[in-house]
Amino acid sequence: MKRSTILDEAAIRRALTRIAHEIIERNKGTDNVVLVGIKTRGETLADRLARRIEEIEGKPIALGNLDITMYRDDLSKKSLDPEVKATELPHDINGKTVVLIDDVLYTGRTVRAAMDALVDHGRPDYIQLAVLIDRGHRELPIRPDFIGKNVPTSKSEQVVVRLSEVDATDEVFINQQ
Repeated sequence: MKRSTILDEAAIRRALTRIAHEIIERNKGTDNVVLVGIKTRGETLADRLARRIEEIEGKPIALGNLDITMYRDDLSKKSLDPEVKATELPHDINGKTVVLIDDVLYTGRTVRAAMDALVDHGRPDYIQLAVLIDRGHRELPIRPDFIGKNVPTSKSEQVVVRLSEVDATDEVFINQQ
């Protein structure tokens, strides 16, 4: 199996800084914005984005995380005993702009599940999507608002995101068969 690095630690940091600026610009600040990371690596990326936005804006931004396990359309294929983690959202997402954050956008099914889970907790005015990597191959009509890097891939390739909080290193690479 051949491995090809597409983002190193510095490139991930630059991509997140750019996304933070884009979120602030598109939403004319962050007063009505909530960042919500999709577990597991989306949660880590949301934490990092929240810190960057606070550095830029000088004030904290509302932050939460979302477990989509029970909303997946492939749950029966994944496990007979799924591990459900806690969802933590700010007390009220009604009327807010929620920016869903994930590491890799592929088919769009994870994002669809996240939107289903999110609306079970309230009715945001807008839902935006930020991803570190957009690899294409959408099966659903979902498109990100904020992208760290577009990486055209084949379906046989695997995009792997490693973040130091979870994996002890920061890198994104492609495994090629």
